[in-house]
Amino acid sequence: MAASLWQLTKAAFNARPLGMPVPPNWIALAGVAMLGLINPGFWVLGAGLELGYLGWLTHNPRFRSTVVAPGSGIAAREQGERAARLVEQLAPADLTAYRRLEERCRGIIDQQALADVDAAALASQGEGLNRLLWIYLRLFATRGQIGRIGEDDGREERRLRDKRGMLEQQLAETGIADDLRRSLEAQLDIVRQRLEKRSEASGKLDYLDAEIERIAEQVELIREQAMLASDPKGVSERIDQVTATLGGTNEWIREQQAVLGQVEDLAAAPALLSRTPERAKEKA
Repeated sequence: MAASLWQLTKAAFNARPLGMPVPPNWIALAGVAMLGLINPGFWVLGAGLELGYLGWLTHNPRFRSTVVAPGSGIAAREQGERAARLVEQLAPADLTAYRRLEERCRGIIDQQALADVDAAALASQGEGLNRLLWIYLRLFATRGQIGRIGEDDGREERRLRDKRGMLEQQLAETGIADDLRRSLEAQLDIVRQRLEKRSEASGKLDYLDAEIERIAEQVELIREQAMLASDPKGVSERIDQVTATLGGTNEWIREQQAVLGQVEDLAAAPALLSRTPERAKEKA
């Protein structure tokens, strides 16, 4: 269920950046009101600017995920729905791997609950594992988008390489008209750019594969440590250490989303682990 237009508009009207005691929108409206006393035309201008501002901000993805009722049921539902759409779009093999890691994370929480870990530590561990799972899901989603470039089994790349060779051969000939030469050079430049992008995509896919494998191994290590460790604090610290090392990965994913045109990102990890610490204890 999405936030209503009224809720979005109200939040946009009262939006206040960190460090500002008063919403800047209020200050702007007060200024327009004072100018309107001198010339009523400013009221008309101000109304138009206010509508434009509210319309822009209420449709801004980052504003909707961070400013509009953060932590509320509405925001949580929106985040959950977006995450569910990402899961639905995964390829079958990726979905299987994701579900496997999801169960591993739940297993760690259940094991810690059986060990009578206090609620605060259990909640902290659950949040850390949830962040790991969220990064894992986004890595799969990003790999799926980038992987579409090479879905033709290399046929298009071979065609581009052949075309590049043909164009280079044509340009090496003498006596070509200037107009034709310019056209061939433009074609060659485009072909080279496409080949370069495909090469970049191949490198990105290798990186994504490595990071996906790394997270899976890290979670497995945490699971083994949770089974052997007598101190739950050590497990919590290990989870925090792992999530800290993935800060660069998280930023890299954001950069790729911007390049791919998917700028809509969630500021915080949605609740992917449906089994809460309380439910885990009840199960025990």
